[in-house]
Amino acid sequence: MFDDKETAIICIDIQEKLVNMLKNSSEIASNTVKLMKAAAILNINTIITEQYPKGLGSTIEEIKNIKNFKTIEKTSFSALQTEEFKEEFEKLKTKNVVIFGIETHICVYQTVIDLLEKGYNVYVVSDCSSSRSEFNHNSALDLMRQKGANITTLEIVLFDFLKSSKHPNFKEIQGLIK
Repeated sequence: MFDDKETAIICIDIQEKLVNMLKNSSEIASNTVKLMKAAAILNINTIITEQYPKGLGSTIEEIKNIKNFKTIEKTSFSALQTEEFKEEFEKLKTKNVVIFGIETHICVYQTVIDLLEKGYNVYVVSDCSSSRSEFNHNSALDLMRQKGANITTLEIVLFDFLKSSKHPNFKEIQGLIK
């Protein structure tokens, strides 16, 4: 289990055009919105990336409307190859990273590998991540697991942050998944 004070969330490229190309677009959008709402409720450090927003659109409105999260534009596939991201991320002084996004086998994968190489504990939220192809999504999850990432789900992450039904935000977080 991880501590919300030692954990950061990275939301990778949940952008208009990318979400619309997914077969499971409504599920991914719904799950990511729940996780981002929980991040806001629990005040967890969160960074959003946008891959070339001029061409792929910006982060979906449902996420932008939650809270003024830090959003960083990038053109590199790994977020850690973008200087602004690297600077913002290092300020968080975290050891655990919850990460998810589009596409699992490209930008999520490359960012996860860079994080693992730097010694972070990485948790990939599988049901908040997707690729155009289910095969590529599943292959990337398998490969990240082999490299040392923890593959998890939205509900595991939410309840891991809470740890108990006595948490002051339990009802609010529970309400996100009901």
